[in-house]
Amino acid sequence: MTRFTLHDLEMRVKDRAKAKADVSYTRALLDKGVAHCAGKLAEEAGETAQAAMHEDRGRLIAESADLLYHLLVVLEARGVALAEVEEALGERTKQTGLEEKASRSRR
Repeated sequence: MTRFTLHDLEMRVKDRAKAKADVSYTRALLDKGVAHCAGKLAEEAGETAQAAMHEDRGRLIAESADLLYHLLVVLEARGVALAEVEEALGERTKQTGLEEKASRSRR
């Protein structure tokens, strides 16, 4: 099995964003604007949560894949690279999760 990474998916989203909307679902989403893309992300988050609570493992995996795709579309729509999100995650590992969460409430 070939390993497919989030970076591969990010590159595919970027590539499909350059295509025409009649052949690219990604382009069609982006053409509808950030709010629409964010709405799709929220929809997928809800479906993922439902799958986690009530459905089988395969459904959770499939919904998680949809969620990650739609997150990358939103990041593309806002001009945010996955590397920037990874950097933020890396910064958070310098302290415990409880410390990091507490620091956000003080900002």
